Amino acid sequence: MRIHHTTASLRTALAGAGRIAFVPTMGNLHAGHIGLMRQARAHGDSVVASIFVNRLQFGPTEDFDKYPRTFQEDCAKLEAAGVDHLFAPDEKEMYPTPQTYHVEPNPAHVDMLDGAARPGHFRGVATVVLKLLNITGADVALFGKKDYQQLMVIRNMAREFALPVEIVAGETTRADDGLALSSRNGYLSAAERAEAPRLHRQLTRIREALRAGERDFAALETQAVAELAAHGWQPDYISIRRRADLLPPGTDEAPLVVLAAARLGATRLIDNLEI
Repeated sequence: MRIHHTTASLRTALAGAGRIAFVPTMGNLHAGHIGLMRQARAHGDSVVASIFVNRLQFGPTEDFDKYPRTFQEDCAKLEAAGVDHLFAPDEKEMYPTPQTYHVEPNPAHVDMLDGAARPGHFRGVATVVLKLLNITGADVALFGKKDYQQLMVIRNMAREFALPVEIVAGETTRADDGLALSSRNGYLSAAERAEAPRLHRQLTRIREALRAGERDFAALETQAVAELAAHGWQPDYISIRRRADLLPPGTDEAPLVVLAAARLGATRLIDNLEI
């Protein structure tokens, strides 16, 4: 695996590299990331990963400075997964001048759910992803479904800007007890880690109720929020939405997804299940 710290080095190495499959990350890699790397091999001649903790997507009170940075361990995992090239720029390389141009996602798609809890987050995500797609020249880019709203924003951005890239979604990787793997799981205490699978259990309960024909969406959401709160969680939302745009369900039979975000102690966990 070749490691590149500059755009020039990466672009030179990728000249003539064939079809490029790209997986962007912020590092602190877990099995979910590695699954995407292995999936990428089926989509390209060259697999490119990136590690960059993007300041633009963190709010002023969020965990940018303490976000786990495990570069050496990450490199070993990527090499074992068969990644060909790693792009690992520092902030000066990624933003040589202050970023004054930004991608502004549709407010209807981001002023809700995670976007409501993290103002400006998806603006930062869309901006850095567009930049990374331009730097890598990716033909395919892979993103996990765990960050479902992020996936929707990136898909819509690629479509509306006619970007020459295919966006591929990877299934959420879970621990044996159902907890979605996340870099932030490392913040959980032992007691919190034992409690954390309750979030997935609530989503599973809602999914099964919907499959059985239940259509009182508000009651299902309220019951799940109350169950979490009764066990010490601070729920941000549990919400049943349309997959395509994450707007509330209408009277049609559009495919649905149930999404959740809640704090357990100091750690904010997110998850979702497609119906």
